[in-house]
Amino acid sequence: MKRILFVIVAVCLLLASPISIRAQFETASVLGYVRDGSGAVVSGATVSLVNQETKTQVTAQTDAQGAYQFTDVKIGQYQITTQANGFDRSTTQPFTVTVNARQRVDVALKIGSNTETVTVDAAAAQLETDNSERGQVIGTREVENLPLNGRSYADLAALVPGVRRNILENSTNSSRDASFNVNGQRSEFNNFLLDGLDNNAYGTSNQGFSNQAIPPSPDAISEFRVETDNYSAEYGRSAGAVINVSIRSGSNKFHGKAYDYLRNTVFNAIGPFTPPANALTGAPQKPILIRNQFGGTLGGPVLKDRLFFFADYEGTRQVVHQITYATIPTANQVGISPLYKPGPTRQSAYWCHLRERRCSVQRSFSLRLRQRNSRGAPCSERSGCSLYQQLCVAAVRYPRR
Repeated sequence: MKRILFVIVAVCLLLASPISIRAQFETASVLGYVRDGSGAVVSGATVSLVNQETKTQVTAQTDAQGAYQFTDVKIGQYQITTQANGFDRSTTQPFTVTVNARQRVDVALKIGSNTETVTVDAAAAQLETDNSERGQVIGTREVENLPLNGRSYADLAALVPGVRRNILENSTNSSRDASFNVNGQRSEFNNFLLDGLDNNAYGTSNQGFSNQAIPPSPDAISEFRVETDNYSAEYGRSAGAVINVSIRSGSNKFHGKAYDYLRNTVFNAIGPFTPPANALTGAPQKPILIRNQFGGTLGGPVLKDRLFFFADYEGTRQVVHQITYATIPTANQVGISPLYKPGPTRQSAYWCHLRERRCSVQRSFSLRLRQRNSRGAPCSERSGCSLYQQLCVAAVRYPRR
């Protein structure tokens, strides 16, 4: 009993204690220095990072060099508030934190009292200088507004320099989603991450319709980052690109949408060739293509400023009737035309000779069935053999092929 109680207490303490989780690929970092008006560092200042959507707040203290850093920061809009003894409170303008970014925000304090608040403009650096990774972020605006045939967000990776679509991704039924080459590497060398989790679907035979285990809906994606070169060693695994996708989350306000993308045969063009005629109506009929992609998203608060939810659903229904073209050989090409009468060949004569040698087998077969000739009498051995000779003559006239 004491052992069970000890295990329960240990698990509760483990869950309640703060744990630093490493290698959170979908999160970012916010860092910077706090200085006064002369440029000298301010140590011991209190820096607060506030999420503008959920109002969650994280606090840190500057070290002896006046530096601070927030890790595992979810993407979104943030604001920094800084205060120290002998200085006015300083608040920055809201800034955006993207996937796996190291956002630098340096704060300058003004000498005064804590009763006044100073708003600092352009505190967040526009150029990321704290890492050497080469890549690009595809934000919510591009994901929602750019047209996507088939609603595959991975097609937007072509906006990044060094990316080209692979031949495996085409407009046929065997198209493989999210297949693209980065800097000349094979499409199987790319690494897909979904909220920091492995999302690759590569089999030994490379079969399937997507390189991702779970292809997320574009309406459920907040943004994604394509790392093409010189990325951090924490990713590892792949020689191609790293596609880091971040899913949306709930906030203090309910938000959602519903959609239905429709493709129908009546809206399609005929194409360069005249479609075949319908066997029933006799009118030309276009190839049938009916495709519906429907779904929706919903997010909001469960407990305000504490607990949030987000959910999405997408379904696809498709009906496709393709037209297949083939060349059918003519009667002369297959040898069944009545005008095609070749003479006996060496091969057909040899085949008939083999059948003559087996005439005794045919005679016994005829006697066993007790066949009747034209006069009603049982077939004799001679009549049975003559019957088989007639078959041989037919084989000479129409040789086997």
